[in-house]
Amino acid sequence: MIEKLKSYGINIKDEKLLKTALTHSSFSNEHNVDNYERLEFLGDAVLELVTSEYLFLNTSYKEGDMSKIRASYVCEEALDAYAKKIELEKYIYVGHGQEKDVNATIVADVFESVLAVIYLECGLEVAKKFILDLIVPYIEKHIQFKYDYKSLLQEMVQTDKRSLEYVLISEEGPAHKKKFMVEVEIDGMIYGKGVGNSKKEAEQRAAKDAYQKSCK
Repeated sequence: MIEKLKSYGINIKDEKLLKTALTHSSFSNEHNVDNYERLEFLGDAVLELVTSEYLFLNTSYKEGDMSKIRASYVCEEALDAYAKKIELEKYIYVGHGQEKDVNATIVADVFESVLAVIYLECGLEVAKKFILDLIVPYIEKHIQFKYDYKSLLQEMVQTDKRSLEYVLISEEGPAHKKKFMVEVEIDGMIYGKGVGNSKKEAEQRAAKDAYQKSCK
């Protein structure tokens, strides 16, 4: 992975940190090492900042339109596509039983984690160039990905200044094949439910359920 990033002009010195970014929880549970989840949190924020700045500086869209466009280019399907450009799936560490199930959710999460490492190791400008090199060609060609329903629901709720919360209801199954159930609450009332192989996937499906019900 280090050599692949070097081809983009990115020099990662902390190999251990990069390995953590590539490590799924199924592998970390088996080998008692850290996984990518904390780095994913940071990488998600970096990605959203860079994409938001690009749209602000390079378009004249209104706030709501920018939110919808951004949602399309930072959703799971989009991140999976960017990750495939750098062959990221080849470098992911997963545990036994997970090898044949490195799905788009995992690949998208690892992509965000790697962004966090680039940001920490090389700074925002290098991370920005890397992100834009991958994303801008899709924007310029007007290639649309599926909407990020969490962003769409958040935008809808903010308009009315209502509260929004995702509640984990259940978590079942072995580490390499978990099922999560999430409910989304708006002002304390349940508006949608979702089930997925990760909390992020379950939240996305719950948001979709709530958003579609609200638009009827």
